[in-house]
Amino acid sequence: MHLMASSLEQVEENRELWFDGRPVPLENKDIWSFVFNSNIHTFVVTLEQRLNGQFPLKSLLVTEVQESNDLAKLEGTEIVLSSNEQLLMDAKQKGFTTCFALFIQGSQDDLEVFSATALNFDYAIVDFDLPTNIPLELIIARLQDSSTRLLKKESTFDQLEVAFGVLEHGSDGVLLETTDIQVLHQASQYLDQQKKWQIQLQPFVVDEIRHIGMGMRVCVDTTGIMTADEGMLVGSTSFGGILVCSETHYLPYMNLRPFRVNAGALHSYVWMPGDKAEYLSDLTAGSKVLCVNKNGSARELTVGRIKMEMRPLLLIQGYIEGEKINVIVQDDWHIRLMNIKGEAQNSITIKRGDELLGYRCEPGRHVGLKVNEQILEK
Repeated sequence: MHLMASSLEQVEENRELWFDGRPVPLENKDIWSFVFNSNIHTFVVTLEQRLNGQFPLKSLLVTEVQESNDLAKLEGTEIVLSSNEQLLMDAKQKGFTTCFALFIQGSQDDLEVFSATALNFDYAIVDFDLPTNIPLELIIARLQDSSTRLLKKESTFDQLEVAFGVLEHGSDGVLLETTDIQVLHQASQYLDQQKKWQIQLQPFVVDEIRHIGMGMRVCVDTTGIMTADEGMLVGSTSFGGILVCSETHYLPYMNLRPFRVNAGALHSYVWMPGDKAEYLSDLTAGSKVLCVNKNGSARELTVGRIKMEMRPLLLIQGYIEGEKINVIVQDDWHIRLMNIKGEAQNSITIKRGDELLGYRCEPGRHVGLKVNEQILEK
């Protein structure tokens, strides 16, 4: 495992959200101004809108074209949209990025035609006459090994979330058709929340292990499923923490809890998106936490509840690059911490000199946020 100096870097999630501006007149400044200043940067427009509108430089335009002759009116590297396969083949030959669109009306034949035709183009947009996701599942399965990016046309935020979640993988993108400012705002926020992070983990060299008696410990139950190489970063101070494993490893006498991390004492910090930290005791249903794997890849999970109970506690103290860091966890065999080899190690088997996976950051926080002031923690 390659370990580097610790930091938290944002990684772009490869989801696409396009705004369908074709039904929205350019004169509707309220809608267009809002979209231009949102996180949505790809707009589907008519040829007339493309030629007469003024769009931000950061915009990626997807222009619907009706006739092959209209291709000569387009310049740049924009995307050409059509339901006409031959027109798109012409556009492809001219060097345009292409997008095939089709409305499927309950026909198995239409679904098969769409799936086969979509393979020829860079993007594909599908819409259905019935509110079921079964045909979308079938198309996702057919296109999963191709380079074609699949988008589902939707009009509400709830539908957008479902489209991104179908078959876990979900569609690659959503074409959002709405003039509801609230829906557009939710969609823009959703894009921001889908970002992922990369954490550069470091060796935490254990210096002391001590049984410290009874105290309140917190289990963090999330609304997602974690894998055996995932957990959460937990520490007693803002200097950093240790990777505490999810309950995805053998537990005698009871079922596994892949949605849970038995995180540690209630005073502890747990790391959140944006390199923020929160006290375990302050988490509530709906809070966001980082789920981190042994390679430092991190994703956002939503807290479903926290469970606080009186339990015996274990202090594990050590150093990352000379900085003293500690975590206090429940004093029990079933609590696991991730070691330097990426293996889950039972907490009560840890001894001085062992190396665990840890995270070191700049100290000093106020209500979870970094601050530039002198704060002493021991």
